[in-house]
Formats: sequence, structure tokens, C-alpha cells
Amino acid sequence: MQNNENPMQEAGKYFGDYSRQIGCESCAFRNPKGTATAIIIRDNKLLLLKRNEEPFKGLWDLPGGYMQEEETPDITLNREIREELGIEAKELTQMSMYPGKGYWKGTDFPVIAHFYLVDIGQQEIKLNDESAEYQWLPIKDLEPEKLPFFVAFDSNVEFLKELKENMTFDLERVKELIKQLDSSAVLNEQFLYKAVIDGHIEQIYEEDTLMGMGWLFVRQTMLRKQAVVEDLIVDEVCRGKGYGTKIMLALHEWAKDRGIEVIELTTNPKRVAANELYQKLGYNLHPTNHYLFKVQ
Repeated sequence: MQNNENPMQEAGKYFGDYSRQIGCESCAFRNPKGTATAIIIRDNKLLLLKRNEEPFKGLWDLPGGYMQEEETPDITLNREIREELGIEAKELTQMSMYPGKGYWKGTDFPVIAHFYLVDIGQQEIKLNDESAEYQWLPIKDLEPEKLPFFVAFDSNVEFLKELKENMTFDLERVKELIKQLDSSAVLNEQFLYKAVIDGHIEQIYEEDTLMGMGWLFVRQTMLRKQAVVEDLIVDEVCRGKGYGTKIMLALHEWAKDRGIEVIELTTNPKRVAANELYQKLGYNLHPTNHYLFKVQ
């Protein structure tokens, strides 16, 4: 294969038309086969496996595989992680689905890939024969234009473009900002990614330095679709530059695009600047008691 050839295009040329080669009438419907794929992130680095077999031998892949009869995607992924990595998944959180193509013994066929965020903790990976090696690649280093030549399967390529856009974080700066909001807070990396899955995190930079962030999560009540601004943080050295306003307006736009009717938030009355900002943006003080119950 030439270096400038797209492996996905080459695979399509080689495998040809699925229903014609198999001679199966029901196969002509081109119903997709289900796959399940693990997104395993540690220190904002993505786990990739180098394929040790065709198709796409030598390209990088994500842990996972095809669903077997009577399996749901999460059951498939637990099995595949056990087989491919020699470990147990601690928790799975569904992220999204992408259509694509699979290849097998001279045929190509449609697939629907289910992507899950998978928490494996600090377990030691033990590869089976399907993979030659593994690496932890910083998400920021994923290059969308090079992915088709670097990563196996078109569904993976499309998903990783989304992953880079939404899950790239400077974890050290995030920790520093959170400490300014709550000196006792400890960042749970997996919770950070789940916050993106459940809503949206807006970040603002000065050159390459993270200077502020705000996150919003969506919830559906019996009455309306609404969202909550959980926290807004701007580095104390950047106060007065309008970053808080920019972050909030971006969150408003994100919510509007998704049909959210009401946004709510709570803030400490002692945070004078924050309270003034929210009122300036049109937030009305809601006369209600706010209670917290610690579940034990």
C-alpha cells in the first residue's frame, strides 16, 4: 500500500459487493451488524491497540468487537475487554453510535458501532494475540486529517474526530481552577468525561493556557427540558476580562440549539461578582429553599 492511500478505500476495493459475493438474498437488505467499542482514557490519553491481524493489520484500533447472539453492547464490551486486555471493566457509560463498514473473508458489510467510556482504574493491561502492542496517545495529538491512514475502520475515524473536539483537557489546569472554586475539591478524571457526556463543558483559553470553564448538564422533568449550570470558574488573574460572560453566553447558545427551555443555577450570595453577572444576563432570583441530602 502506498503511504498516501486511504486504507478504508483500499479495503472497499478488495472486498467488493457483499450481497453479490455471498449470494444470500436476505443479505441484500444490508442490515448492520452491531459492534461495541471501548474508549479508555487515562491522564487525557487514549488507549490504542495495534492490530495484529487483517483487516488493517498494523493500524491502530480501539478495544472492542462484534456483538454475539443475545448480547447487548455492554455485555459484548465486558467480554471483549476481558479477552483483549486481560482486565475487568469497572464501569461503562454509553457515549454515541456511528455507522460504518466491517470486513470479513472477501466481503464488506455495514456495522453500527456503539462507543462506551470505560473506566478500568489502574489495572495492568495484558494483551492477547489480536494486538501487537498498545499505546496511550494524548487526545490533543489526534489529527483528524491523518486518522484514515492511522486508525482502522471508518466508524472509529469519525468518532475520534468528535472525541478530540469534546474531550481534550489540560487536567493540571482544570485541577488548579477547581481549587480556586473549592480548595477541598479533588478532580475525578472519569467524572469530568461523564460531565461532557451528560451535557457540555465550555473552555476559554489565553493562547495555550486554560483560563476559565463552565459546565452545564441537561435534565428532563415531567414539565420541561431544562439544564443546570453546575459551576463557572475563571482564573482569579483574569477577572474583569469578560471571560465569565463569554462562557455563559456560549452555554446559553448550546442549550438553545438543543431545545432547552429553562436554565437554572445556584451560587453563594457572598460571590458578589458572580451574582451580578447572572442578574445582568437575565437570571431571576427564584424564591425557593434549596436542600441537600447526603446519601449514605
